[in-house]
Order: sequence, then structure tokens, then C-alpha cells
Amino acid sequence: MISTSNISLSFGKRKLFDEVNIKFTPGNCYGLIGANGSGKSTFIKILSGEIEAGSGQVNITPGQRLSILKQDHFSYDEVAVLQTVLMGNQELYKIMVEKDAIYAKEDFSDADGIRAAELESDFAEMNGWEAESEAGILLAGLGITTDFYEKLMSELTGPEKVKVLLAQALIGNPDILLLDEPTNHLDIGAIQWLENFLLEYEQTVIVASHDRHFLNKVCTHIADIDFSKITVFAGNYDFWRKSSELAQRLRSNQNKKAAEKAKELKAFIQRFSANASKSSQATSRQKQLDKLELHDLPVTTRKYPFVQFEPSREAGKDILRVDGITKSLDGIKILDNISFSMSRSDKIILLGENDVAKSTLLKILSGEMEADSGSYTWGVTISKSFFPKDNSSYFMDGQYNLVDWLRQYSKNKDETFVRGFLGKMLFSGEEALKKTNVLSGGEKVRCMLSKMMLSGANFLLIDGPTDHLDLESITAVNDGLSAYKGNLIFTSHDHEFIQTVANRIIEIDGKLIADEEISYDKYLEKKLH
Repeated sequence: MISTSNISLSFGKRKLFDEVNIKFTPGNCYGLIGANGSGKSTFIKILSGEIEAGSGQVNITPGQRLSILKQDHFSYDEVAVLQTVLMGNQELYKIMVEKDAIYAKEDFSDADGIRAAELESDFAEMNGWEAESEAGILLAGLGITTDFYEKLMSELTGPEKVKVLLAQALIGNPDILLLDEPTNHLDIGAIQWLENFLLEYEQTVIVASHDRHFLNKVCTHIADIDFSKITVFAGNYDFWRKSSELAQRLRSNQNKKAAEKAKELKAFIQRFSANASKSSQATSRQKQLDKLELHDLPVTTRKYPFVQFEPSREAGKDILRVDGITKSLDGIKILDNISFSMSRSDKIILLGENDVAKSTLLKILSGEMEADSGSYTWGVTISKSFFPKDNSSYFMDGQYNLVDWLRQYSKNKDETFVRGFLGKMLFSGEEALKKTNVLSGGEKVRCMLSKMMLSGANFLLIDGPTDHLDLESITAVNDGLSAYKGNLIFTSHDHEFIQTVANRIIEIDGKLIADEEISYDKYLEKKLH
């Protein structure tokens, strides 16, 4: 078990944590959530001992081992892949290194023999003989094959390194597992494997993630960072979100009779109480939910931006036709004879392991890049707006504040209108006068979304809209694009986002390898089984 006693931490005048007391118990998976900058990664680093809190302490049951997913992708560059994974179980790895060093001695003494015997005993007790086999099973599950084992980490791609470091964190069945954004850069198969692994995991897991589907699938509890405190609630992310919305509604209407409140609360509990991620947790969670009262529901300071895309004109019959688009970058062909056409109401998700290929196709269709060969034709009624993955060129010079920056893209130049629009996107008061070159990644995304909304376009090209956003903003963008009446081509790694927005799947692996009008869940079911 791991717990905290009066953990506090401040950066300058800002108090990140204020006397946080929390307990994480075995058999549960805790989803750590909070707005961007609330301290999720910092709290995980405090739990792991990587950074020290200003006051208070972290308590771990004596003898229990804690493991954390490392975020430094370059720290093992000179180490072989299999060895990197084995290093995750530090005590066992130390024994392995010392044992090998003794056996490599030319002048093997009696003392060496005694020490070797001790190490062999410890090695066996820690299941050392199964360590390499376990590492292989973990790597295979994540899609890393045996021909990678002897490669140096420096030879791997970014996503491959993430998989190896994840295997490193999981090896040896740690008692406490800390995962900060574990699904970042993982492919579909690896994410599903990790979900299944955690569902069967019987120890304590604490995971910070922006992936709502992942949080819903694996979490038994949500640990919510708000008001400089951390509060734990039973249930997955959807349960937390819907219960917080319900609580705000009920609290805002003090005239409702207590009986009506109780009736609504009871109905809500019945609807969600069966939504258990782990069957072994269902009974205990039901007991917790049966006792749930209004004051137990989440109180939150979270704010959702207002995201709504309204086409200024309806599209005609002809939307988009793509014929034989081919493109090479640095001598490598990444798009090979891509052809498809679109009908009204099509919302296409571009899938494929090569993110550069998908981004390149969107750049070509937006007019920002030329194809080597092939063509595309837009319908005469189509007006389009493009959201690039790299938006830095829109904000570099810093000559504009946000009001003046957004005014460039608005037909209504009135400052009151522009400020009002920025306010709906959570830039209120002095925030609206920030210079564009000091914006965070999430703030830039909200600005780009504002630009798109003001365009009135009936066709959106969007490359990675959820990158850099917190869960509230992701939900708002998700809802906005689900309700959008125009056409859409987009990329995303967010399962929930794809499932609820896309009605057509196009997968690219150099060539176009799939084009189906099907939901994402059904597509995965077909592909992975």
C-alpha cells in the first residue's frame, strides 16, 4: 500500500498541493485526473521519490517494490533492449550483475563461492530464472519481437522505446505501479494488451492519462486533483464526470425537494453501478455506491470551453475526390497512389502507424504541400479550414495579443464580440491580452479551434486535435465535432474520440489498405480478431 501524509508543495506563490492525505490500496487502479498544470506528473514524481514535497511524507508498506514508467527516452540509449527491461527490477538486476562478475573472475576464491551461493539463493527466491522469459512475454505483448533484444535502445524509434520502457516498468510484478500517460505513442494493439494486463493486475496501480477510453476500461477509482487537494471517488472516468455534472446541477437548484434529489441520485447510481472495470471489484463498489449521497459527489472548478462548428453554407453534392496522390519525403515513398471520394456527412478518421504520412496527406489536401503526382478536386460549394499538428508558425512573432490575433480571422471585428468569443474558449479578462508567443500548447490549440469556428467552413481538416488538451477540453472538442453538420477528415489516437466522431475509416500504410463505412470499435474487432 502507498499513502501520503500532509503532502504540500508550492511553486512561488502558487500552491500546487495543500496537505494532501490519500491512501491507495492493492487491487485497485486509480486514474489520476486534473486540469493541465494541476500537478498530475508532479504528484507521481513525489510518490516515486523523484522529487521532494515541500512538507509531508509518502508512506510505502515495508518490503513492497514501487515501479514507475520512465519518461526519459534517452537514458538507456547505450543499453540493449532486453537488458533495459531486466533493469526494471532493480534488486534482481543488481544480483544478476554481481553474480556474473563473480563467475567471470579468473581467481575464484572460497569467499567468492560463498557469496555466489548467497546470490544464487536470492536469485532463485526472486524468480530470477524466469526473468528473461517474463521480459520476453511483456515485449511480445507490446509488439517488440526477439530480433530487437540485442539492439541498443538508441537504434529504436520513439514509439518502440516507449514500449520497452513500459515493459521495464511492468516486469517483476511490482507492488505499486506508477504510469504517467502510458498510452502515448502506443499503437492500437499495444494499448489493448496493456488494458488487458492491468485488468488482471492484482497490485496497486496509479495512472495519469488523457485517454478517456483507457481510464474507463482499467480504472476502479478516480483520484481528482482540484482545489490543491486530491479526492478519491469509486468508479471510472465516465462515472466521475457524470456524477460531477449531476452534483453541480443539483447544488445549483436549491429549491428542489430533497426527495426529488434522492430519486435522481438513486437512478443515477443504479445506471452506473454495474459499470465495473474489474469483476472482482463489483461487489465492493456496489456497497460504496449504495451509500453515496449528494455531498459525496465531486465538486469541481473545471470549466469546459464552448466548441461548436457551424457551417455558413450547406455543401452541395460534390465534396472531394482524391485521385492517385503520391508523395515521397527524404527519398521514402509515404503515400502511394491514394484515391478515394467523399459524400455528404462523411467524417473520416485516417489510421495508420506512420503519423507523418497522415499529416502529409492533410497538408496536401489543405494546399500547404504539393503531391509528387496525382490530384484532388474540391466541390464548388466547399469551404475548408485546416488544423495542422504543428501550429507554431501561427504564433511565432508575438506582435499580437489574443484579441488582435483572433480578430484577423473574424468577419465581426468588434472587440466586444471577439472578447466574448475568447471568453467562451476560457480566455477571459487579462487572459485575452496575452501575447501569442507566450501561449502554452493547450492554449494554442484552443486559439486554432476558435479560428476554425469563426471560419464557418463546411469541411474541416484536423490533424491531432486532442494533443496538449486537458480532459475537459477534449470532451468539448469531441462533442463539437460529433454535432458538426459538415464533412471532416481527422487524425487522432484517442479511442473515444474516434468512436464517437468518425463514421468512416481509411487506413494508410503507404498505400490505402482499408476504406470502410464502419464504427471504430467494429473495425478494431475485425482487425484484431
